Parts: sequence; structure tokens; C-alpha cells
Amino acid sequence: MSKAQIERIKKMESYLDEAGAAISELAEALDRYEKIQNKYYKLENYYGSTKWIDDFEADEAGKLPADLKRGVLSEDAVYDLITDHSALMARLQRAVLRSIEKKEF
Repeated sequence: MSKAQIERIKKMESYLDEAGAAISELAEALDRYEKIQNKYYKLENYYGSTKWIDDFEADEAGKLPADLKRGVLSEDAVYDLITDHSALMARLQRAVLRSIEKKEF
């Protein structure tokens, strides 16, 4: 067995460990996402709807309790989440296509 062969095996073993951990973490994150996915789309549909506008206007008029958490009524929080979600979905799509094509990057 040559030194180069041993080094190659060590390198491939480290790839196995690293890839295994990353795939496991991604699977766990995907499990969490899939559990809330319907909630996310309900939030996305709420944002900008007549109900959201009614809630926003009630907040602006001071009709909501002062201690009510209402980040959902900010104009940026939900929009930023939608933007982040869209970018993540595009990134996942590219990752899936690279995996299907088995391209190196």
C-alpha cells in the first residue's frame, strides 16, 4: 500500500464523515420545514390580504393591546421572510439540479 493510497483513503473517509453529517443535518432541517410549510403559505397568503390590512389599520389606530406581539404587522418582517424563502427555494433547486447532474462546483 502506497503513501498516496493511504492519503486518498483518509481524504475520502473525511468526505464520508463530513457529507454524512451535512446530509443528516439537512434532513432534520427539511423535516422541520415540512412540518411548518402549510403555516408558512398561510402566512404568505395573509400578508397583504384584506385581513392583514384590517389588522394593520387596527394596530395603527391603537386598537390592539399594547402587549400583543405583532411583528407580523410590520411591513418588513413578513416580506423579508418571503424573500428569504424564495431565495432558499431557488438555492435548493440549484443544489438538486447539480446533484442530479453530478456536477462538481
